[in-house]
Amino acid sequence: MSQEKVDRYKKEKANRQKIIKKQKRMHRLEMTGLALLAAAFVGWIGFSVYQKVDEYQRENPEQTVMDATAIQEYLSSIQADQTAE
Repeated sequence: MSQEKVDRYKKEKANRQKIIKKQKRMHRLEMTGLALLAAAFVGWIGFSVYQKVDEYQRENPEQTVMDATAIQEYLSSIQADQTAE
C-alpha cells in the first residue's frame, strides 16, 4: 500500500464513529421524510374521498318515508286501555 492509502485509511478509521453517526442521522431523516410524505398522501386521498362523498350526498339526499300507522294504532290502543281502566 502506498503511503497515501495508509494515511487515508488512518484518517477514515479515526473518523469512523462520526461517519457512522452521520449516516444513521441521514437514514433517520430520510425515513421521517418518507413517513411524512406517506401520511400526507393518505390524508390527501382521504380528504378527496370525503369531498366526493359529501358532494354526492348533497346532490342526492335520501328521502325516507316511514309508515307510522302501526305506531299510531299502538299508541291509540294504549290510551284506550288506560282510559277504560
